[in-house]
Amino acid sequence: MSMIKEAQQTIQYFFTQPELLEEALTHKSHIQGKPNESLKDNERLEFLGDAVLDLIISEYLARTYPELSEGDLSQTRAHLVRQSSLAQAARRLQLGSLLRVGRGEEQTQGRTKSSLLANAFEAVLAAIYLDGGLDPARGFVLMALEEHLQALDVTNLSASRQDYKSQLQEWCQRKFSVIPEYRLIRESGPDHQKVFEVEVSIQGKIQGRGIGHSKKVAEQEAAKSAYAQKNQGGAEEGPFLMV
Repeated sequence: MSMIKEAQQTIQYFFTQPELLEEALTHKSHIQGKPNESLKDNERLEFLGDAVLDLIISEYLARTYPELSEGDLSQTRAHLVRQSSLAQAARRLQLGSLLRVGRGEEQTQGRTKSSLLANAFEAVLAAIYLDGGLDPARGFVLMALEEHLQALDVTNLSASRQDYKSQLQEWCQRKFSVIPEYRLIRESGPDHQKVFEVEVSIQGKIQGRGIGHSKKVAEQEAAKSAYAQKNQGGAEEGPFLMV
């Protein structure tokens, strides 16, 4: 059985343009050093798949949980589309065994890396969307993430939403494959009532500042500031707006 036929059976969708699926399952390492071959890697499809996934999950949550606030909906969506969730779904679909990777990635167990698997999941989603439209793309997402959707617990969102550092870190790892960096920039006040000021940077750019009576609280406030900018649209096409 060819790789394309096996992949189509695995994802339960059959393409009219199978070259899209082939592109979705091709990591950039596979085409490095092959300038004479007309091969495409999956980064273009990954970019599109990220947006399609956000749309599908947003629609599902808004319909399923009409009682949730915008903040709770955003938090739940972030949980569902984070790298670890997508990688788990990709493993269940055995996308790793279908990926075309270069020798270096093969030697370093690239097929098992969460980043490669999550990216492949988004690329496959985009391929389905381009081939058949939104309905089959929606069907693929709801099938692939069924376990995560069924396991959702929306009863304790208000408390968990306060951990802005974790939310910001997950978002940065998924979008940019980096983690935020926190730096203490000022410390003032008497020993019994210290005030700490912290700034958070992403890819070398300051994105938020926070103040608190402990460094931990100040870091949470800085993350909250940066995360608020993200939710206002300041980071959808790159790092957050400068503070």
